[in-house]
Order: sequence, then C-alpha cells, then structure tokens
Amino acid sequence: MTQITQQQILDAFKFRAATRAYDPNKKVSREQMAFLLELARLSPSSVGSEPWQFLVVESAEIRAKLKPFCWGMAGGIDDASYIVFILAKKNVRYDSPDLVDSLKARNLSEQELQATIDVYRTFQRDHIKVLENERTLFDWAGKQTYIALANMMTGAAMLGIDSCPYEGFDYAEVNRILSEAGLMDSEQFGVSVAVSFGYRAKTISQKSRKPAAQVVRWEK
Repeated sequence: MTQITQQQILDAFKFRAATRAYDPNKKVSREQMAFLLELARLSPSSVGSEPWQFLVVESAEIRAKLKPFCWGMAGGIDDASYIVFILAKKNVRYDSPDLVDSLKARNLSEQELQATIDVYRTFQRDHIKVLENERTLFDWAGKQTYIALANMMTGAAMLGIDSCPYEGFDYAEVNRILSEAGLMDSEQFGVSVAVSFGYRAKTISQKSRKPAAQVVRWEK
C-alpha cells in the first residue's frame, strides 16, 4: 500500500473548508463520487449497525423543490456537483430485523447470536438509554451517520474536492419532498444530515481553530 505521510493528511485537513459557492463548470466525476460513497459505506458504526442510506441528488428539478427549505445550502445547492442526503434508520433496536441480520452475517452460532443480542439489549436499555422512545433511537442512529459524513469529507479533501456539511434546512419539508419523489422510505428512514461536493468557485480564507492547548487534555 502506498505510504501516506502525516503532512499530506494535515495538508488535506487544512485545505478542507466549508464551500458555499461552487464552480458550475467544474464537476466531480461520477467515479470519484462513487469512491467517496464507498468510504461512507466502509465507515464504522456502533455495534456494526450501519443504520444509514446515502441518497445522491443530482437533478435540477429536485434541487429546485428543495431549495426554498434549505436555507443553509442556498449558496451551493444549484452548482454543487452532488448533494448527498445521509438518511438514518428508524427504530434500530437490538432485536430489529436489520440489526439481527447484520449479526447473522458474522456467521455466529445460535448461542453466540443470542448472547450478542443480550449484550446489545443491555447496552441500549441500561448504558446508553436509547430505548425510551423513537426519537432517542433515531438520534442514536443519526450519530453514526456523522462518522460516514466525516470520512467522505476527509477523503474528498485528500482528492482536492471541496465539500460542505449541512443541517440548515427544514427537516420536515425535506423529508416530505424526498419521500414524495420516491427517493426515500419515510417509514424506515429520516434525513440526518446533508453534504455537498464540488470545486470551490473562489478562494476561501484559512479557517480558524482553537489552539490545541484549549481543546486537548492529556492524562498526567
């Protein structure tokens, strides 16, 4: 495997910036977008739940319907090469069919399968306490989607591709539009977060970050 240096990784992180204006004449290739989606697919998730789908929106028609309700991405929704809505799975319980199927794919014995389900039940019920209602379960699944989001954005930066994450939209309306367009099953999924990809239309000032001394603590 080709060795990537620490400096190359740092350079990619320093290059990445919230891109709100994209060059409409410069497009990310479908092959590159497929690569970024593969990074998302391969991302880790709590208890291996993979509680997500990645919805790629390209058409001007769908974007036009979304735009009035997506104030946070107003500057990029027209010209970004791709808009990806990351959907979070609803009701990902320890005993839900999807999660049990993912456990079965690990070729566990019946005894091992039941023991693992019991561990996950204790984890969800007593430790992280997400079994209280549908909202707490959805929020837990939504947390996992941000791991995939970060991996996509970091991979994009290492390829010189710009991106911007979004929460600034009317979730109810976006869910409705995507559902009515037949692009998502609103009974099974809900929008967690969105991200755009493309190439910046103008120079972006270097971002400011707090110094390490303020945000990093080492045990001593």
